[in-house]
Amino acid sequence: MSRIATWIGRNADGLVALLLAACIAILAWADVVGTNQVNSAILLILAVLATTLLRDRVRTGIVERDVQRVCELVETLDTKVTRAQQDLEQSSTLRILRGDAIGEALAEARRDTDIWMFKGGTGTFIRAVTLPECIQRARENGRALTVRLEILDPTDDELCEHYATLQRSMSRPGGGGELWTIARTKKESFATILAACWHAQRYRPLTVEIGLASTISTFRWDLSSRSMVMTTLNTAVDKQEPGLLIERGSLYYDRHATELRTSFDQSRRLPIAQTARAVPLGDEPSIEEVQKVFVSLNVPLPSSFDDGAISEIIQKAIQAKNPYSRL
Repeated sequence: MSRIATWIGRNADGLVALLLAACIAILAWADVVGTNQVNSAILLILAVLATTLLRDRVRTGIVERDVQRVCELVETLDTKVTRAQQDLEQSSTLRILRGDAIGEALAEARRDTDIWMFKGGTGTFIRAVTLPECIQRARENGRALTVRLEILDPTDDELCEHYATLQRSMSRPGGGGELWTIARTKKESFATILAACWHAQRYRPLTVEIGLASTISTFRWDLSSRSMVMTTLNTAVDKQEPGLLIERGSLYYDRHATELRTSFDQSRRLPIAQTARAVPLGDEPSIEEVQKVFVSLNVPLPSSFDDGAISEIIQKAIQAKNPYSRL
């Protein structure tokens, strides 16, 4: 009954027009009403029908607008859900690291990579840990390895002075260790360059590219085929300084890889491969061999560097010690 009542309520004007037409037809057939009355009734019925049609059209328009709004809301909601899913996927590939977790992430990145891209200061940690370990793992697996390093230009006195000043400002009072000076900055960069040539001669599937930067960055980028780890200059002195881990497959990984390539292309490139073939280095390189290497690379050692300074560069290159053992 409730359905019938609801239906009658929705279609009352149509039923009125139908009943009115039926009544007029019966009265006209019985000759109870005249032609004028019938015509008047017809006009009334038409008015009721017109009203019904207008009402239905209004209702249809409202429904169409409502449907359109619902579709727009669904589309907006779908877009937001898609973005939320993308953000969630991206966030799952990003991690903030502190302390020992940074070292663990770098160790994992070195585990089975066939490429390493670095941008930073003088590359001290690179030649002490990253380069030897990546080469060792590549050798064990018979795998080729490509290493691309962007470090400070040791021939730029002003740049090295600014870097040394920045390093001293970051150091903790009484922290010990070797004082950062212009000379030390130059030696560290020269040692990284020498280490690259030395290793390239001893593992032929190794391709080393070095670019000399003309600007200082307080960030350090280490990118492997597995992930990218970003740290800062403060990481060396502050254990709570956060680092960032970006897993491969993330949009941010690809963006940072592009940034490193673009920056490297703007640096001064050194002919490492040609020099490694042309100027042999012994297992314990001599001072004369080292001097020839840097002349061949067009980055000659400063005239102020005596044999003792060159010997120090050799030691830093071949017998490098991890300056950040916790990393």
